[in-house]
Amino acid sequence: MSTATAIPPTPTRTWQTLCARDDLVAHSGVAAWLEGTDTQVALLYLPGRTPEIYAVDNHDPFSNANVIARGIVGDIKGEPVIASPLYKQHFRLNDGVCVEDESVHLRTWEVKIDGDRVMIRV
Repeated sequence: MSTATAIPPTPTRTWQTLCARDDLVAHSGVAAWLEGTDTQVALLYLPGRTPEIYAVDNHDPFSNANVIARGIVGDIKGEPVIASPLYKQHFRLNDGVCVEDESVHLRTWEVKIDGDRVMIRV
């Protein structure tokens, strides 16, 4: 007789509105709270790139402060990054990995602009 192992259900991922498109600042970041959590995300708006908006943790793992949205947006070898405003580590926006220490990373989220709303998949 075989026994089947039940696979636990995965949580449904849904889209949540974070802010209005007009709240974004080109080539810069803004911070937003994920509804119903204590999680802050940094939204980085890079018009002219694909994608043009990124979402990463606002929490800097090196300084233990919520400051990533205040960092400097740029690129390293053509890849978009955000530099922490405190200790200057660079995090890739595509995957959140720290350029200087690949064992450290920021969480990333899928984001989109839907009409006038900036939405994040949670």
